[in-house]
Amino acid sequence: MHLLVSGRRLPVTQMGPDFLLVESPADHPPTAASVVLQVDQTEQRWNVLLPQGISAGTKRVAIAAGA
Repeated sequence: MHLLVSGRRLPVTQMGPDFLLVESPADHPPTAASVVLQVDQTEQRWNVLLPQGISAGTKRVAIAAGA
């Protein structure tokens, strides 16, 4: 599972109903993004919003339903 944000791919280690834990956080302002889950040859994507952006100081990233 990974988070696609502004062309960057950030591996996700855990997903909750309103947050993700990313493996290697990097500063990024609030924006839209996609969560990608791939199992074998099947891929699913969810559009999400990152209302607080991403902070390099924490692996926890708040998410909200996206369009």
